[in-house]
Amino acid sequence: MQILIDNHSGAPIYDQIFSQIKAQIISGALAPDELLPSIRGLARDLRVSFITTKRAYDELEREGFLYTVPGKGSFVAPRNVALLREENLRKIEGHLDQIIKLAASCGLSRQELLGMMAAYMEDDV
Repeated sequence: MQILIDNHSGAPIYDQIFSQIKAQIISGALAPDELLPSIRGLARDLRVSFITTKRAYDELEREGFLYTVPGKGSFVAPRNVALLREENLRKIEGHLDQIIKLAASCGLSRQELLGMMAAYMEDDV
C-alpha cells in the first residue's frame, strides 16, 4: 500500500490518507480481506500522529471500506457493489454540477448541453 502525504496540500492529512486508501480499494489495488498496516505502524511510516491515522481508518470503516477484527487488525471489506455504485454516482453528480455551471457561464442552453452529451456518448460507445 502506497500513501503519499503532501504537506503543501490544503487537505488535512487524515483526509489524504482516507482518500488514498479508499481509491486503492475502489481500484482493486487492495484486495478484499487484505490486511492493512496497523494504525501505529502506518503513523510511524508516514511520520504522522497515531490520532491522524486512526481518524482515517475510522472514516474508512464508517463508510464500509474496511472492517476491524479485535486483536488481528484492519482488513479491506469485501466489495459491496451497491456501495461502489453509490460512490461513483456521487462522483458523477459532482462532475455534472461542474458541467452545468460551466455551460451556464458559456450561455449554453439545456438543449445544447443535452445534445453535446448525446453526441459524446454516441462517439464513446
